[in-house]
Amino acid sequence: MNKMRTVLIDDEPLALDVLEGLLLSFPQIEVVGKFNNPSEAIPVLKDLNPAVVFTDIQMPGQTGLDFIQSQYPAPFAVIFTTAHPNFAADAFEYEALDYLLKPISPDRLGKAIKRLEEYIEYRSNGTEVASTIEDYVYVKVDGEHQKILFKDIYFIEAFADYVKIWISPTKRIVTLQTMRNMEAGLPQTNFVRVHRSFIIAIDKIKSIQNNAIILEGDIEVPIGKNYKDPISNLLSKKKF
Repeated sequence: MNKMRTVLIDDEPLALDVLEGLLLSFPQIEVVGKFNNPSEAIPVLKDLNPAVVFTDIQMPGQTGLDFIQSQYPAPFAVIFTTAHPNFAADAFEYEALDYLLKPISPDRLGKAIKRLEEYIEYRSNGTEVASTIEDYVYVKVDGEHQKILFKDIYFIEAFADYVKIWISPTKRIVTLQTMRNMEAGLPQTNFVRVHRSFIIAIDKIKSIQNNAIILEGDIEVPIGKNYKDPISNLLSKKKF
């Protein structure tokens, strides 16, 4: 694997130096930029082309959560570094790869780097899957590639930096993947994203309500406020 280009964002200069020092222990990491706030980093991110951005959350002006929202869906992984544990749910809603609490231990950072390497590998695999015209997808589960037929999928649910692929109302397969890459690997004629955390199989829909979709098995999936248009388009083409 080539070195992973890395950007650091933190309003505390000492915290930036500490994190950079910790990252020196990982030869696969190359720090290409350090910034004290997201507004400094955003204009040059395209040129820096990072594989990952480590960012604090509580910063004056634009917060780390504001940053990930403004970049979503980002072409890079985001790992939060913060002293505040109470923002984790919001971070993972935007597909943050990891959430590190300060002070960051070398062991915990090592696990995050390992997860980053796996994420980049899966992202590459996801691009390959997106180009297929087959009626199935392969996902990696416990070190093996498992074949899943599109017709067996009920819905897909975000689960931190993993996804749950539900192949029955009670059975699911968990794989390290992002919703964005998963969505890219699915045929748009068969699946639609209805929430930041949910993709559903169109042929499993029983009914559509104002704020939820009912699937076979009486599974209720929420409709995100930013996903009303895809549902309206679906309704204009099909009747439920």
